[in-house]
Amino acid sequence: MSTSTTASPRPKRALPPLMQLSDAAAERLRALYEKGQHGRLLRIGVRTRGCSGMSYDLTWADEPGPGDEAVTDKGVTVLVDRKATLFLIGTTMDYEQKAMSAGFTFVNPNEKARCGCGESFSV
Repeated sequence: MSTSTTASPRPKRALPPLMQLSDAAAERLRALYEKGQHGRLLRIGVRTRGCSGMSYDLTWADEPGPGDEAVTDKGVTVLVDRKATLFLIGTTMDYEQKAMSAGFTFVNPNEKARCGCGESFSV
């Protein structure tokens, strides 16, 4: 008598979101979208530059391009350059206000190192 076993397929693991926005980043983007950048979207990319090799590149876009991934979180949409997606998977974008500066920051689990000034990173 022969018995056969059929292996059941492994359940697929959920992929982390491409990007998430902190409450502060979503609030700041909402304000920018409603005022000076009305009708435009923030595009996030990665460029080769800086001491560690790469830096975040933020630009305004009038409309999504063919190489953009739209990410919507907390009711706010940003565009991610498709060439940057592998570097940004799981990243949280935040907005920080300090005594002498304010701006968007990134908590990126893919970063292996960051330069001393904080402007560039490596993966």
